[in-house]
Amino acid sequence: MRSCIDQLLALPHIDAPRLKGEVHYLAGRLEELRSRRAISNEAFLDAGAIQGAIELVANMIDMGVPQSEIQDHLKSTLSRANRIETKHPGLNWAVESGRAS
Repeated sequence: MRSCIDQLLALPHIDAPRLKGEVHYLAGRLEELRSRRAISNEAFLDAGAIQGAIELVANMIDMGVPQSEIQDHLKSTLSRANRIETKHPGLNWAVESGRAS
């Protein structure tokens, strides 16, 4: 999750379809990890807050919110993701390891 947000923040322009794709990936990956018991239910719920925050930012883009504000919200989401990773070490790796190369 942190890795994804870092990549989004590095983009010159963040668009809603990219964020919605990320939300879709997170939803599926988190459910898979939870069902395999690779992550706890608590980690699943905490990570869901990041998924929801990214979806909110995608909706903000659709509403025409300026990119500077989008960047600010993603930076805030990154801080939350860092706190969640501290609470659930390895969560970022578990989520990101499911991406196709």
